[in-house]
Amino acid sequence: MKIIKRNGSEMLFDIEKIVTAITKANDAVDETARLTTLQIRRIAESVVLSCEVLGRSPSVEEVQDMVEHQIMAHGAFEVAKAYITYRYTRALVRQSNTTDDKILSLIECNNEEVKQENSNKNPTVNSVQRDYMAGEVSKDITRRILLPPDIVDAHEQGIIHFHDADYYAQHMHNCDLVNLEDMLQNGTVISGTLIEKPHSFSTACNIATQIIAQVASCQYGGQSISLTHLAPFVDISRKKIRKQVVEEMAEIGQDLSEEKIDKVTEKRLRNEIRSGVQMIQYQVVTLMTTNGQAPFVTVFMYLNEAKNEQEKNDLAIIIEETLKQRYQGVKNEKGVWITPAFPKLIYVLEEDNITEDSRFYYLTKLAAKCTAKRMVPDYISEKIMLQNKIDKNGNGNCYTCMGCRSFLTPYVDEDGNPKYYGRFNQGVVTVNLVDIGLSARRDIDKFWKVFDERMDLCHRALQCRHERLTGTTSDAAPILWQHGALLRLKKGEKIDKYLHGGYSTLSLGYAGLWECVYSLIGKKLTEPEGEKLGLEIMQKLNEYTAKWKADENIDYSLYGTPLESTTYKFAKCLQRRFGIVNGVTDRGYITNSYHVHVTEKIDAFEKLALESKFQALSPGGAISYVEVPNMQDNLEAVLSVMKFIYDNIMYAELNTKSDFCQECGYDGEILIDEDEDGKLIWKCPNCGNTDQNKMNVARRTCGYIGTQFWNQGRTQEIKERVMHL
Repeated sequence: MKIIKRNGSEMLFDIEKIVTAITKANDAVDETARLTTLQIRRIAESVVLSCEVLGRSPSVEEVQDMVEHQIMAHGAFEVAKAYITYRYTRALVRQSNTTDDKILSLIECNNEEVKQENSNKNPTVNSVQRDYMAGEVSKDITRRILLPPDIVDAHEQGIIHFHDADYYAQHMHNCDLVNLEDMLQNGTVISGTLIEKPHSFSTACNIATQIIAQVASCQYGGQSISLTHLAPFVDISRKKIRKQVVEEMAEIGQDLSEEKIDKVTEKRLRNEIRSGVQMIQYQVVTLMTTNGQAPFVTVFMYLNEAKNEQEKNDLAIIIEETLKQRYQGVKNEKGVWITPAFPKLIYVLEEDNITEDSRFYYLTKLAAKCTAKRMVPDYISEKIMLQNKIDKNGNGNCYTCMGCRSFLTPYVDEDGNPKYYGRFNQGVVTVNLVDIGLSARRDIDKFWKVFDERMDLCHRALQCRHERLTGTTSDAAPILWQHGALLRLKKGEKIDKYLHGGYSTLSLGYAGLWECVYSLIGKKLTEPEGEKLGLEIMQKLNEYTAKWKADENIDYSLYGTPLESTTYKFAKCLQRRFGIVNGVTDRGYITNSYHVHVTEKIDAFEKLALESKFQALSPGGAISYVEVPNMQDNLEAVLSVMKFIYDNIMYAELNTKSDFCQECGYDGEILIDEDEDGKLIWKCPNCGNTDQNKMNVARRTCGYIGTQFWNQGRTQEIKERVMHL
């Protein structure tokens, strides 16, 4: 068994260190109040047993909490007091410098928590380390200077999570929908260079990748672009190519019919589209932005977004090529085709592509084939989204999320037109619902009292987010604020106007609805009583965001948080505060947002139908998923799930498996096992390889695909997932 030190590094668990620590506290008290040597040994052994029950590596703080508990359980309160006093004294010493140890440990690559904080960052790479170093400094400044002490304390205790504190010191926002249409049609400026409207599809794709990289370096969340904004350039290339073909034929004296000229033109056009799409895929995968990872970008594929029939037909060609290339994958260092993490793809299910006799059903079948092999695209139901996203004109809207699941709320501009591209999210604060549930100790009245207190805390934390952006000038990120990605403001102009009135959003996140409900009434969300209470809690969260919005003219919105490393942090904090509670805190993770617990046996259709009720109450962002086995030989089942999504839920995905062992060439599912110290590890079932540097593992964790592995809590969650199909 291993233990995680305060600086994040791992070391072998040593029971003698516990014995030594208790002995020192024991020697500090009067002889009459001391424990015997045998009692000290038994306390240490009890702590070891408690750690083994966790099923993961405990932290130093967790072990020390267990020691305190066991000393008091033996009635040695003076010894416990001495032990607690020593801990407090050491904590004061550590507070004098909160960053040095962490920075040094991450540079030497022995910080286990940082190494697995982000499943799409390689912590051994210099640029990633540089980003993490800057992040540690930002978090230190945020804790000591920028945030009120009670918000910092609540974050440290896992009562709330103040997201992305590693970027909070700068005036940066979270995520957005890039207005690629404006930038391509009207030109933009990148690094001081004027980029005019492109004269071909391939050039438009090249410019798009440059925009993606620049945007990613100016914010800390996800971004989304639409293929619809590239579609007009297909016909520009078509006309350009056709002119070239006519000129070439004239030069060699060939007199081709119009039909043959069109045929040659379309063939060359397809080649250009293929090259352009390949450029986007490979550029996104290989680009390294200033935060040390590939851009977190989502590509939106929505046929009904096209402005006319010509554009829709050309958009269909782009979508087809995008799906084909994603199905193929990208080559790893061994030259084997594998699943890339980005770009994330979203395919809209709509009337024109959902039935066998619909015009674009061939694209839907191709999407199903791609999902079965590469886990993307994910699916938005136009039918359900038009019902859920009603603007003030009474019209339904269908649009993409920002990154993996963060949705803007419906908005109508000054001319009465719906607007989504060019809008953004200011930031996120998440409430730990499980902590509220356990704090209430099965008293519903007390639950709502604590709930109200926590909402006030979250509101003030979100106001800090808003105030940090207030006063930001367009010069902070010219590509965003001056050159069209979001706005076209003048130099020195402030963004304040766009922080109000619904143009941007502030997200109240929530986590652990499943465990919260179970802790209160002993019922699951899949049971009628549990579902009723869960929906009531969701409705109450919405009432708060609506009140804040009405009071401040700021668009607060409820967001189903995609916890990654935080699911582990929350679980550890809950165990420290409340101990091990069966069905609530007995694992190294808590459940994301409103999701059904990963261990719950439920079929895909029941799960989606149930979660659709909760998804409708999470307007600021939500995604549901079903866990499925290898579906490449059962595409009809994939299509049946997709059709169910279209009729029942706004946004969903299918989680398949896509792994490769570089040692033996095995391309099935890499499994999770335990090593001799009780740590969860990844292991090839064919050759036994456990070296993460010699395997490619892709898993969906938070609405997006991760490929750089995960912390122990998230790994446990992945291991325990049951199949829904």
